[in-house]
Amino acid sequence: MIPVSHLFDQTILTALLDHDPVVQDYRQFFALLDWSLVEQWERQCSSHRRPPLHPETAYIEAFLVRIREGLIYSTQLRHILLKHPLLIMELGFHLELDPLAPYDFDAHKALPSRYWFGEKLRTLDASLLQQLLQATVKALQAQIPGLGETVAFDVKHIYSWVKENNLHAYITERFDKQQVLAGDPDCRLGVKRSTNQEQTDGTTKEKKGAALGLRVWRGRYHHPRLRRCGPD
Repeated sequence: MIPVSHLFDQTILTALLDHDPVVQDYRQFFALLDWSLVEQWERQCSSHRRPPLHPETAYIEAFLVRIREGLIYSTQLRHILLKHPLLIMELGFHLELDPLAPYDFDAHKALPSRYWFGEKLRTLDASLLQQLLQATVKALQAQIPGLGETVAFDVKHIYSWVKENNLHAYITERFDKQQVLAGDPDCRLGVKRSTNQEQTDGTTKEKKGAALGLRVWRGRYHHPRLRRCGPD
């Protein structure tokens, strides 16, 4: 919402928003999402609760700023938004008019507190965010033929916290690939490739790798999933 400014009329404020590089960058970024889903969600919720001070889109966009800027804490998010008051206006937070403040609104009062940012992030409707993600993926698939038909796999051997990986523990069947590991039933046993270690006298000694509780992460574009893997 553009406030009624004593310093700038609506035309000037609109021009400032249209020419601010930070606002324009995020305006293009936010245009990739289907915000009609959020507006529909707000209409459904408005029938059985008091209208909130700030729209849901303002919070979601602020959290996207936090992710995009690599910010860890809500304090950092407030700090960067306070440095860009025009971005606060663009996000759609409710503005507290103040004739003595830049752009005629109090940026500190316009933003939720650090505590409330954290609470809002914790209580965001997960199903709404999932709908936003799915709509974005579908829009990309419409623009990029074949997108999503190829599944990317990221396979990595990760040592599990099981006794079979402790070479000092006595295990009768350390390399039995059929056994279920008591310390991590989701993992299967495997053996890393043997290596030849060079000794001080120049000879080599074969050393078989320890038993591995292998985890393989196989992820599609949005939902990494833990899978049980077979032997190496």
